[in-house]
Amino acid sequence: MRKAAERRSNILRLLDERGQVNVNDLSKKMGVSEVTIRNDLDKLEKNGLLIRAHGGAFKTSNTALPVSEKKSLNAEAKRRIGKRAVSLIEEEDSIILDSGTTTQEIANNLGQFKKLTVISNALDIINNLVQYQHIQLYVPGGFVREFSMSMIGPMAERNFRQLYCKKLFLGIDGIKANVGVFTHHMEEAYLNQIMIDIAEEVIVVADSSKFSKSGLAFIEGFDKIHKIITDTEIDEDTVRMLEKNNVEVLTV
Repeated sequence: MRKAAERRSNILRLLDERGQVNVNDLSKKMGVSEVTIRNDLDKLEKNGLLIRAHGGAFKTSNTALPVSEKKSLNAEAKRRIGKRAVSLIEEEDSIILDSGTTTQEIANNLGQFKKLTVISNALDIINNLVQYQHIQLYVPGGFVREFSMSMIGPMAERNFRQLYCKKLFLGIDGIKANVGVFTHHMEEAYLNQIMIDIAEEVIVVADSSKFSKSGLAFIEGFDKIHKIITDTEIDEDTVRMLEKNNVEVLTV
């Protein structure tokens, strides 16, 4: 019993350090079977100490769920946000679609354009758009982060710096009043900052649940953001805060 308690304590310590853990890695590190690790994670989840995900777990304070699980969260609001975002895109525009389930909804509605340039670091978005002959698709490359299906790292950063676009559609994990927007991972935050630097207009797409969350990694303050598209559940105080920071709020 003591060994199990020590093992679970170590799992929580690793979660605090990394934000997420992998069953296979924990099994090797602690010298026990994957079945034992899964049982440990299940027990810790029942006690509200972590969030289970396919192949591993996340901190309860870090809601960086895999893309496959994020899709079901606030799905209808994300669909409306995606369609509203598309209405801001013009023929012959050049746009960046950041990784995320809300930006994926934008990609789902781009088939009607006759000429469009899209830059993206998200594998699911790339796979979606490659079917359209009239969309010129740029893929900066990089290291693939499995949970977010995004490409990050020095290669992505270097290649993004060579580009320029009219509009950036940025997905985020949290918004803090009078501070700015956040994500859960430092590498993604740094890449997002580069995207912001090369974009003429920055448009954040986020359902209203993001306004009650934060993240580990700061992306940018509101002075770099032009618009936020969200759903009608956003509260009036938050709208006033954003408008005070010169951010145009579009609700759907």
